[in-house]
Amino acid sequence: MMSQNAKNQTDKNSAVKEEEKDSPVLIQMAIFASILFVSSLISPLFPASFPVPTPVIGLVLLYLLLLTGVVKLHMVKKFAEFMIGLIAFLFVPSGIQLAASLDIMKQQGWQLIIVIILSTIILLVVTAYTTNGFMWLRKHVLHRSTDVE
Repeated sequence: MMSQNAKNQTDKNSAVKEEEKDSPVLIQMAIFASILFVSSLISPLFPASFPVPTPVIGLVLLYLLLLTGVVKLHMVKKFAEFMIGLIAFLFVPSGIQLAASLDIMKQQGWQLIIVIILSTIILLVVTAYTTNGFMWLRKHVLHRSTDVE
């Protein structure tokens, strides 16, 4: 009896591992491309006084798809990790432009540093409270656990 339960548990674990196998990279790229395409269709619907960039809409859509379970994490994980690895490379042109604008830094350097520090602090505080709010909603309204799996 005990060995039968152990065998059933092993079968369940192996089934879960097979189910969570990473999707092929082309499928992952297609998911990201589809989300970005839908985002590009939604972006012009916002008023000109409140433009929302297509990538921001894409991030929100991806989050909602992951949250609802339409897209599973294993379906996009590898390509997402690859894209995160490119972030530093994508910011190099900004650093070059900043170096080309050293005159502005000489004239208004302290003002820029203060604005950067304040905006970073505000961003962190707003992110923390927003996350806390979503966790409260999930726990008290949806009656789901907020534990990370």
